[in-house]
Amino acid sequence: MDVSPGLLTDRYELTMLSSFVTDGSAHHRAVFEAFSRRLPEGRRYGLLAGLGRLLPLVADFRFDADEVDWLLAEGVVNDVTAAYLRDFRFTGDIDGYREGDLYFPHSPVLTVAGTLGECVVLETLVLSVLNHDTAIASAAARMVTAAQGRPLVEMGSRRTHEEAAISAARAAYVAGFASTSNLAAGLRHGVPTVGTAAHAFTLAYATEAEAFRSQVAAQGVGTTLLVDTYDIEEGIRTAVAVAGRDLGAIRIDSGDLAEESHRARVLLDSLGATSTRIIVTSDLDEYVITALADAPIDGYGVGTRVVTGSGHPTASLVYKLVAVAESPDAPLRPVAKKSAEKTSSGGRKTAHRTYDDGRLVAETFTVDPTVEDTVQVPLVRAGWIVHEPTLEEVRAHAAASLSSLPPSAHAVSGAPPYLTAHPQEAP
Repeated sequence: MDVSPGLLTDRYELTMLSSFVTDGSAHHRAVFEAFSRRLPEGRRYGLLAGLGRLLPLVADFRFDADEVDWLLAEGVVNDVTAAYLRDFRFTGDIDGYREGDLYFPHSPVLTVAGTLGECVVLETLVLSVLNHDTAIASAAARMVTAAQGRPLVEMGSRRTHEEAAISAARAAYVAGFASTSNLAAGLRHGVPTVGTAAHAFTLAYATEAEAFRSQVAAQGVGTTLLVDTYDIEEGIRTAVAVAGRDLGAIRIDSGDLAEESHRARVLLDSLGATSTRIIVTSDLDEYVITALADAPIDGYGVGTRVVTGSGHPTASLVYKLVAVAESPDAPLRPVAKKSAEKTSSGGRKTAHRTYDDGRLVAETFTVDPTVEDTVQVPLVRAGWIVHEPTLEEVRAHAAASLSSLPPSAHAVSGAPPYLTAHPQEAP
């Protein structure tokens, strides 16, 4: 059963709203911010992703009549709140870091301003989309760096929820992956799709040669033949015998990938297939890819580790109230959470970055509205999306963002965050 974006939320968002509507504070002005208090251990930066999916969901954030009736029947909201929801749409403003931008601990990646009622109900949706996609993109970016220009294919659909697989493919592409195996990501988001055959295809034929002949007949000699179903060396010999020296690529999915790729390169060259590429798969992540840097490998297929954030399936972003008015006409006052180890900074932040010869060297923020924001851009105004870059533009921005990091910031392990966003010193 399909539901409206309004129900992609937790119950307590609407029970809070019910109290706000009942006492009248739902119409007071408020500002919420999304940020991360820390990065996963060993990570030096994060890469923001998911805005292209989130903003349309916010614009369509509604509750249809049946859903409102259900909320009433379940006791989630009272009558006055049900009336509020029947006409609900977000009419506020959203500013934030561009999709594909870097972020660090305490970076104010998203700022949502409007009435208290309309801002509070967005929390779960904002965090659901951004935490998932950002976790994938941040892991994928590390793999892209480790691959040193060799293309990566996202192929983790079978390792996650069917809808998560689509958004994961998009996020990995934003971070620099070349393509995906997921067809829905190709249709919905325009991510290039690739794929040839699995081991079941080879096993379906009496001999490996018969399987290869069928694949080449259907897909041409430029295809990629999977050569490790039985014996890798024999599979390579058979592949070249069937497809000829112009075979596009072979894929190896088992064994010691460094050793097997070296052997494969020597054998392919000896058979005259000097232009045939070697693609490897099998539980790859940024650490394994880094270890394979000197192997004669031309491309990688990554599945489980990329769609699960390489051990960190969430970016741990939070969404906190930072300013609220006491009445509809009152000025905003800063508010901040003081809980141990979960503190927040009050007031709406303005972010600023400093560069040296194109390298990012500092990120600061202030609550002074007169200081120019050099990081956030307008995303939504009065409920309408005003920032709609293409996926290719987002991907290009991500590449430029990553290139602004010094080489030391690309370390895959053992280092603290490259930067932490700090409050700016008063002049």
